[in-house]
Amino acid sequence: MGKIKVTKCPIEGLYVIEPTVFGDERGYFMETWNDRDMRENGLDMVFVQDNQSKSRKGVLRGLHFQKQHPQGKLVRVISGCVFDVAVDLRSASPTFGQWYGIELTAENKKQFYIPEGFAHGFLVLSDTAEFCYKTTDFYRPEDEGGLAWNDPDIGVKWPQVTGVYHGTASAQGYMLSDGTPLSLSAKDELQPTLHSTFKF
Repeated sequence: MGKIKVTKCPIEGLYVIEPTVFGDERGYFMETWNDRDMRENGLDMVFVQDNQSKSRKGVLRGLHFQKQHPQGKLVRVISGCVFDVAVDLRSASPTFGQWYGIELTAENKKQFYIPEGFAHGFLVLSDTAEFCYKTTDFYRPEDEGGLAWNDPDIGVKWPQVTGVYHGTASAQGYMLSDGTPLSLSAKDELQPTLHSTFKF
């Protein structure tokens, strides 16, 4: 019934997936996952876990990755708006260390597929946002790695964020354009840079 539009991103392996939405005066219906449609578009990942989180405006989660048990992720937003980012950490990739970002909203209903071998993070731009994602492997807390969200060597252009980099991942002095302070976990404020984490 559904059918989807799949768009390749500039970094190999990343895809934006747009479902067909059937709407009328009552509301709408869409398929958020259809294995057959995905396989017809060359996407044959198998998911083992679904996750959901809610965050307030200015919260930045990331950049996270799994070290020995990498996860592919299919992410979407069911309320609010986030800027979602993937960073290529595949050592043999010609785009190693490069990033791609996309705005995901409840209105645009876009999904973003991030395969194994990427770091991932997102910034909440609305008052609150609910974020859902499917993963291809189980989460293992002891296997989690991270990178500084503001690492200048990665150079993510987070929308609406103002502030000056002082050599750490601390959110101190950073805010959105409307004055909302950036909010990170204590762990994410201590994340290292790409060059201090990976050998070149």
